[in-house]
Amino acid sequence: MKLFSLVWLLLMKLSIKPVPAYVGRAVRALGAKARTARPTANFLMSGTTAFSRPPYPKIMLCLFLLFSMNISYGDEPEVTIKKTDRCPVCGMFVYKYPKWVAQIIFKDGSYYFYDGAKDMFKHIFDTAKYTPGKTAGNIKDIYVTDYYEVELIDAKSAFYVIGSDVLGPMGHELLPFKNRESAQEFMEDHKGKSIIRFQDVTTAIIESLDHRT
Repeated sequence: MKLFSLVWLLLMKLSIKPVPAYVGRAVRALGAKARTARPTANFLMSGTTAFSRPPYPKIMLCLFLLFSMNISYGDEPEVTIKKTDRCPVCGMFVYKYPKWVAQIIFKDGSYYFYDGAKDMFKHIFDTAKYTPGKTAGNIKDIYVTDYYEVELIDAKSAFYVIGSDVLGPMGHELLPFKNRESAQEFMEDHKGKSIIRFQDVTTAIIESLDHRT
């Protein structure tokens, strides 16, 4: 419905007044890849519209602009990971592990990807070591990938399962989830030890994950 509303608003901006009913039907039919019906001769000759001919050029231009735009309706950011992007902590190529991606965005616009939440926390705890000249206070946004949904979520609102039998690219990990119910389900299924929040993560917990066998 959001998409249809946006199309409708764009058509109105192009001063197509009144907008014929067949335009709305055509827009809704795009999702189902249906044919767009042309208006009937009776419609064109009825005198109920100000058009002397169907406004196909304007409609097509509107739809082209709409679908060529890069729009995200979710709360998570749109992320493009290049094959050259390396984790600043371990040096691994992050694109190989989409299910484990984490991201930190700094206030100056620079950003870094990680192949797991564990390395992301290492960067937060010792920011200057991995990015000289930056501090944790320069961080603007932090994201982790929900293990079940495989989508980026706000790291500070996530629930993390530790001590499970699931290993990430860098071994034992903090498994992020966007709600407690999913975290609890995962913990029960994979022998997790506890669920913690962002503010509960400490350097001691990170070190214990690295040394766990």
